[in-house]
Amino acid sequence: MRTTTGWQADGSPAALRPTSLTRRDLRPDDLAVRVDHCGVCHTDLHALGGYDASADHPLVPGHEFTGVVTETGAAVTRFAPGDAVAVGNIVDSCGTCAMCRAGQENFCHAFPTLTYGGTDREDGSTTLGGYAREYVVREGFAHPLPPGLDPAAAAPLLCAGITVWEPLHTLGVGPGSRVAVAGLGGLGHLAVKLAVALGATVTVLSRTPEKAADARRLGAHALLVSTDEEQLAAARDSFDVVIDTISAPHDLGPYLRLVAMDGTLSHLGHLGPVTVETMDLLIGRKKLSSAGSGGRPATAALLEFCAAHGVAADVEVLPSAQVNEALERLGRGDVRYRFVLDLSDLD
Repeated sequence: MRTTTGWQADGSPAALRPTSLTRRDLRPDDLAVRVDHCGVCHTDLHALGGYDASADHPLVPGHEFTGVVTETGAAVTRFAPGDAVAVGNIVDSCGTCAMCRAGQENFCHAFPTLTYGGTDREDGSTTLGGYAREYVVREGFAHPLPPGLDPAAAAPLLCAGITVWEPLHTLGVGPGSRVAVAGLGGLGHLAVKLAVALGATVTVLSRTPEKAADARRLGAHALLVSTDEEQLAAARDSFDVVIDTISAPHDLGPYLRLVAMDGTLSHLGHLGPVTVETMDLLIGRKKLSSAGSGGRPATAALLEFCAAHGVAADVEVLPSAQVNEALERLGRGDVRYRFVLDLSDLD
């Protein structure tokens, strides 16, 4: 077995401690990756909040990271030591179900193996995430990091980026599309950047008028104050696509009423039960959809698109020794727009 250093849950709410971790010896199709930068996702915060210290498996978060290949298994053909790579929140799948065959490993019928907190398909061990100096991953679930993408700013593309790219791409957003993005956080700011790069006219929906300047900086054409009933009424039936990235439970009605006829509200931020008035769908033949993560082909396409169009996350990079500070600040929304850990301090 291989050993590395990483940040493991210690049982306290959202608290991590440095520790020695074990990684598997390389299988024929494995890469050993030196993790250089790992994004901090709200999912990490939720996982830590729900972790039971008495569990028989450790918790090491982190599922959006970039780094460099240091060693390859005997059967690896796509990568060599020294190659820059990116890894997202899925590191394996059954490979045979209809979803996997369609390139949607994120919807694997046998459930995809998650980058952390998942179950390895060969030895049954619990996967430990990218808050560590090394990760071992199948080459098929690593992506070349295109030249020109900053490794720190690219890391969040592997989770937040692909999560918003999937509906934007699937719903055909492009020149002439009218897109609204609700919530200007880790997901929302990337939805704005990607929709603008795709050629859409983009409006940010926010409770905070003061975000107008930042919305324009990100490329949005306007900001609509979501608590202003007059503004909402004036914008009714205005958008082909509304990307809803708000993480807290909320009423979908006001956002559905902004959707144009035959348009779609894509609900991404809150993964709990929702209640919808049928009339908000019926009037205008509107659609309600959702998405989560992405398969390998879509992730590769996203990375190439971002490299070609200069799209990356707005990040605050912190040494990994400040991981608990990052988690605490993330919990109270004190980040614009994504924390990224620099793991070089684990050498």
